[in-house]
Parts: sequence; C-alpha cells; structure tokens
Amino acid sequence: MKKVAIVTGANGDMGGEITKAIVKAGYITIMACFPSQKSEQTCAKIQKETNGEIVLLPLDLASPESIFNFVEKITNDYPQIDLLINNAGVLYPKRKDVDGKWDYTTMVNYFGHYILTTKLLPLFREGGRIVNVVSLTYRYGKIEPQLFEYGRNSWVQQVRNYSNSKLALLYFSLDLAEQLKEKNITVNCSDPGIVGTKIIAMNSSIFDKIVEVFARPFMKSPKNGAKTTIYLALNKNAGKISGGYFENAKQIPILNRVLQNSDERELLRKLTQDLLRERNISL
Repeated sequence: MKKVAIVTGANGDMGGEITKAIVKAGYITIMACFPSQKSEQTCAKIQKETNGEIVLLPLDLASPESIFNFVEKITNDYPQIDLLINNAGVLYPKRKDVDGKWDYTTMVNYFGHYILTTKLLPLFREGGRIVNVVSLTYRYGKIEPQLFEYGRNSWVQQVRNYSNSKLALLYFSLDLAEQLKEKNITVNCSDPGIVGTKIIAMNSSIFDKIVEVFARPFMKSPKNGAKTTIYLALNKNAGKISGGYFENAKQIPILNRVLQNSDERELLRKLTQDLLRERNISL
C-alpha cells in the first residue's frame, strides 16, 4: 500500500520543492492549496517533472468550513495517511482580518493548522510524521490575551503577528509530540531559515529596498530552504525523534525562555479553546 502525504501551501516556492521531493519518494501526495491558477500550474509542473501520483485539493486555512470539507474528502478517499507537512504561511504587509475580528496571519499560520492537524489525527498510521514549518522569528514572539485579534494597520505589527503565530505553532508542536508519544507518531519543527520567497516583501518602499539591497543576496533559495523539511519528512533517523526543532537538517536547542514558559503555553491552550467555542467549532 502506497504511503499518503499532505502538504499545505504546496503551491509556494518552497512548498513546490517540498512536494516534488515527497512525490519522488513514492508518496501519493495531496497538494493542499488555496484555490488559484498558480496552484493548478504548480501541480501540473510537478506532475510533468515527476510522473508521480499527485492530487490537488482546495484548502483555505482561514476558513473552518474549508478545512472540514478538506478533511472529509481526505477521510473518504484516503482513510489512512502517513505524513502531514504544515508548510503554508502568510505575512501580509497591511492588516487583514477574518470576519472583521481576528488576525488573518495568526488564523492561517497557527489556528488553521491546529484545526487541520487535530481533525486528521485519527487517520494517521503508526509511524506517521507531522512536520510543522516554523520560523526563527519565534524568538521574538509572545503569547498574549490579544493573540488572535487584529491590531494596528502597519507592517511592523504584521511582522509581530507573524512571529507570534510561529511561536504558537511551536508550542502546539511540543504539546502534540507529548500527546502522541505512545502512538508512535512523531512531531517536529522545521526552521527553513531566511528564504528568498515572495513572503519577504511588505509593499513598503523603505523596508523592501533595504531587503533587496542588504538581505536578499544572502537569503537561501527555496530549494535550500526546503531541505530541513524534506529531511524531517523522509530521513530514517529523523523518524526516531519527536518534539525536536531542526535547522539545516540538524536538531538545535529551543530557547530556554520558551521551553520553560509554562504560563505562555497554558495561555495559548486556553485562548485556542476559547476561540473554538466562540466560533462553534467542534473537534
């Protein structure tokens, strides 16, 4: 029986590289992407290059309804899965909200992946792997009562929201690794480093010019940025580790400030459960 993998944000520059590697490894690969012409083009390109088994399915991580529809489709067509790569990530230059209440970046990067992963857990085969793509910016993140609320309309605020969302995804990964310890399902975090994708653009003439001149030449290519995620997904030794944080295909320590901050971690759990109740979402 062929293994089944799901990759969110598979139509992005780095997501496409990840997807290609998973397909070449022989997985039936589900490209979970926001519906767009780019998604279709990326899927067709990877299909042509690999001649593998690829399925493109729509997924809007800001919409619980879209997530539930996606999970229902997976459950009906692929009742057992082996690999979930939560790769999708957004960073908007200006304030973008969900239903006029919640920050779009946080809802996609953390909350949407939280719902998706939780709903898919019953489908995992023993030995399955979950890889959450985080960011070195988690170091600057903070979990506060206003985590999900959208704030000021500035790119500075959006960068803060991005950092907070990636810290939240890291905490969720640690909780999930503990929860799944006895089920032989591993959960690890992949830090791709600073990758020269389109996400590093804020539509700010000053910010973007500084990035182009001083930073972009030193950024990783999407192919290099994808290597750690691919390692965690496919490497035999990586399958023996859970609850780890990896950079450049090597496990590195998580900041003690984060590991020892049980108050922040508990607050995130509470805020998440409160939002699930507020939005009438049953997991």
